[in-house]
Amino acid sequence: MRYLLLGLVVFLGVHSVRIFAEHWRNQVRARLGPAAWKGLYSLFSLAGLALLIWGFGQARQQPVQLWNPPTGIRHLASVLMLASFVLLAASYVPGNRIKARLRHPMVLAVKFWALAHLLANGTAAHVLLFGAFLGWAALDFRAARQRDRHQHIRYPEGTTGATGVTVAVGVAAWIGFTLWLHGLLIGVRPLG
Repeated sequence: MRYLLLGLVVFLGVHSVRIFAEHWRNQVRARLGPAAWKGLYSLFSLAGLALLIWGFGQARQQPVQLWNPPTGIRHLASVLMLASFVLLAASYVPGNRIKARLRHPMVLAVKFWALAHLLANGTAAHVLLFGAFLGWAALDFRAARQRDRHQHIRYPEGTTGATGVTVAVGVAAWIGFTLWLHGLLIGVRPLG
């Protein structure tokens, strides 16, 4: 569990700099230059990600069961994950109304992903991993919305067509990941 915790500290720490130390971030970025800053940011992010993946894999081998989620929770988690995939698609499909309304759909996608997995899994490792991501996403969403208000950022309204494409892409990605990729990559088939 130690490596999972270290990975979370590094990965979420790097991704929290803008939440807690934006002024420092801007100073260092100006001093190093955007390319060097992105390089260091990426390096630390990848190191943290590798540590948390490895640590989570180790923790899964000796699970500490805190509770056994009822079967119905898995259905709720599946619906939350569908919403998460649509929100993730909204981050990338230009001109959609979901992004225009919510402004930061990727962070909301992380919230839904973390909540779904937190509800559907009852081990200590799952609580640590998904609880940390859920807490981080809540803080990041709040900070991003405050930055938008402070900087008077406006998002274009979006179109019905782009929103339809967003939903279609999200649903297709959810189907593919739920039925095939989750089992292949994670070793667990969410729908049995």
